[in-house]
Amino acid sequence: MKKESKFLEVIEHNKIIPVFNHDDPEVSWNVLKTCYESGIRAFEFTNRSPIASAIFEYLTSRRHEVPNLLLGVGSIMDIETLKKYQQMNADFYVSPIVDDSIGHYCQVNNLDWVPGCGTLTEIITAKKLGATLIKIFPADVLSPRFVKGVLGPCPELKLMPTGGILPTAKNLNKWFDAGVTCVGMGSQLITKDLIKEKNYTQLKLNLIEVLERL
Repeated sequence: MKKESKFLEVIEHNKIIPVFNHDDPEVSWNVLKTCYESGIRAFEFTNRSPIASAIFEYLTSRRHEVPNLLLGVGSIMDIETLKKYQQMNADFYVSPIVDDSIGHYCQVNNLDWVPGCGTLTEIITAKKLGATLIKIFPADVLSPRFVKGVLGPCPELKLMPTGGILPTAKNLNKWFDAGVTCVGMGSQLITKDLIKEKNYTQLKLNLIEVLERL
């Protein structure tokens, strides 16, 4: 039987998971640290480049500087990749798909898995495979109405829309009013311009403002 998930407790309280990837270790660290200083306690670094695992390993080497932060990995498509990050003690694993082998492996090893789903059948399949949280993806295509429709017959589901979520009060309210547990936010939150300018001060202010809306 799967133990109570600290990850679920954290995201139910925090209500947001920043999603980020960059090939510069210092940029990645500064973004993660800024998120932490803003009040974020769960962060997803995506496996989207050939050196993503090296960057993740660097981030984990500095985890003592951000105590109680849950550091997860995204874009997990197969068990081999998952195992690589498991060796680096990732706290949770996010996939854009539902994969039986990944689900079974996470169940057996008591790992927090967040698979991406686009239909109710996929969602229920993911739940049966032991998913801690269900990623509704792509969120901007599926909409809050989809979430509300799903939660009608299945109110116990824990859902996290990701993809195109806007950091505005209007957009966030639509999702949370529909009943989501939290939201995953990438480039709409951590914008390319802020990263290019390395404007971590403004990023922190933006993050604090978003957290206050949740």
